[in-house]
Amino acid sequence: MASIPVYNQQGKEVGTFEVDPADISKDINKQLLHDAVVMYQRNKRQGTVGTKSRGMVSGTNKKLYRQKGTGNARAGGKRTNIRRGGGHTFAKTSIDYSYSMPKKAVRLATRMALRSKIEDEQVKVLDELTLTEIKTKPVADMLGALGLAGASVLLVVPEYDAVIYRSARNVEGLRVLPVAELNTYDLLRRRNLLVVKSALESCVGQAEAVGAAEA
Repeated sequence: MASIPVYNQQGKEVGTFEVDPADISKDINKQLLHDAVVMYQRNKRQGTVGTKSRGMVSGTNKKLYRQKGTGNARAGGKRTNIRRGGGHTFAKTSIDYSYSMPKKAVRLATRMALRSKIEDEQVKVLDELTLTEIKTKPVADMLGALGLAGASVLLVVPEYDAVIYRSARNVEGLRVLPVAELNTYDLLRRRNLLVVKSALESCVGQAEAVGAAEA
């Protein structure tokens, strides 16, 4: 059983959150975590490059001049790759790098990543997060009070909030995600996890429900 301290926005400890990491995930499979991260990275690749081969360049196929008798070196068509404006020898084509893993595997990897954060004591819980106006200073002050100023932080909130998102977007090293979009890549990319208590309760509740269904 892990006991995670709960803080308010002023950085004062106001309680603890008790959770058994085994309820989130039975174990941690490093290969599955690796596979999930690679999938997210490959799906980010654009792959929209493209150059023209000899057959794609506009122009005639006619030989520029006769083979012999001109005093010049032999020459073929003007679309050849050795001439200015000609096609590329090994033309690049658009590639779709994306692929998908089974949904159960992706969800399991997310739970494993969350468990690893808890076991490594890289999780801090906020009792609540409320911002009344779009200002960066309250978010920066909160991170400073929690000892996370300048650190790599993933802030997980119960649901998308435009005020929180726009207030946090200029804070270096901070990324905000609603709990519904929590994923393995963002969990492992950021060293510290700052999560609102209600969002963590939702994660744990879903994980326990999945575990009960699989039992």
